[in-house]
Amino acid sequence: MTKLNINLAKSRYMATSRGLLMVYVKLENITKSFGDVIAVDHANLNTKDGEFFTLLGPSGCGKTTALRIIAGFTKPDEGDVYFNDQRITDLPPHKRSTGMVFQTYALWPHMNVYENVAYGLKLRKLPKSEIDRRVEDSLRLVGLAGLEKRTPAELSGGQQQRVALARALVIEPQVLLLDEPLSNLDAKLRVQTRTEIRKLQKKLGITTIYVTHDQEEALAISDRIAVMNLGRIQQIGGPREIYEHPQNAFVADFIGVANFIHGRLDFIDEKQQIASIIARDGTPLMAWYDGEAKVGSEVLATVRPEAIEVQFTRKAIAGSNVISGKVRVSSYLGDRARYEIETTIVNGNILRVDTHNPAGKPIHKEGEGVFLIFSAEDLRIVRES
Repeated sequence: MTKLNINLAKSRYMATSRGLLMVYVKLENITKSFGDVIAVDHANLNTKDGEFFTLLGPSGCGKTTALRIIAGFTKPDEGDVYFNDQRITDLPPHKRSTGMVFQTYALWPHMNVYENVAYGLKLRKLPKSEIDRRVEDSLRLVGLAGLEKRTPAELSGGQQQRVALARALVIEPQVLLLDEPLSNLDAKLRVQTRTEIRKLQKKLGITTIYVTHDQEEALAISDRIAVMNLGRIQQIGGPREIYEHPQNAFVADFIGVANFIHGRLDFIDEKQQIASIIARDGTPLMAWYDGEAKVGSEVLATVRPEAIEVQFTRKAIAGSNVISGKVRVSSYLGDRARYEIETTIVNGNILRVDTHNPAGKPIHKEGEGVFLIFSAEDLRIVRES
């Protein structure tokens, strides 16, 4: 696949579309229902100018509905949409200055590449010379120069995706909207294409809102992420914040893999943001404390599999938790070894552990007794919902 041409020093797009204009998108109390189903439930968010902002969540969580509300294809039951401080809730899609890339690409099968990309410009009744220049610039931008006369049927899936991207960019939108644009590509091409989209977006500096259900994709390309579930925004933050500091059990479990430990809050050191919890089997553990739970209350804590160290002997490390267990499943996966460790501190009695770069290290066998070590900072108290 030809890489995108992102040498844009002389790009008309940068010269005419961006210039001095700053654009951010704001949703205020957006709600949308379809019958008895609440698709978006009082959603509030603010993007930044030039930001790559992702709506992430499982199927049916409301992310595509929220994107269609921003585009103007769906009208909210409550709330307002703003571009900068201008309320655009009632504006039709063609007056919102957005470019949309759909999940299915929505290319006209009877039109060639040039005609598909030029379609929106012809509707705007621009002069043919202007249309030709813009189409040429957009196709060069996405690495498709020379393919103007091909039909969609003569293109690969990755090339069709880039035609759809060129068609969205050719109208020089203030905001670029992408609805799961990589879902029809194979895994290797998805990784390559998402990187190219990210580079292109940063070079153009265009405010972009991206919808995906793929957690790795969201972490790899986003400036910030809004995690959604059942129509509600669960948490907004940068990729590291979302992954390392999840605010509730859904976010922790949806982004990557999480182990959950139920317990009772026994002691709090608010200055150090550290708390002692008593697991359900009576084991004391030290955890990061967020200031919400009270002593004596039932709490839920989570620790990532890669944050747990597996040892043959018990090692006392200041500020760390050390518990015993037995290997029930041991899997060598090349770049990591994955274990399921039986222990009494968790419901279901299994902790998942990942040891990265296991080359030269012992691989623990099924049935072996081991000790698990993880820091208080890596065991984090979270809300259950």
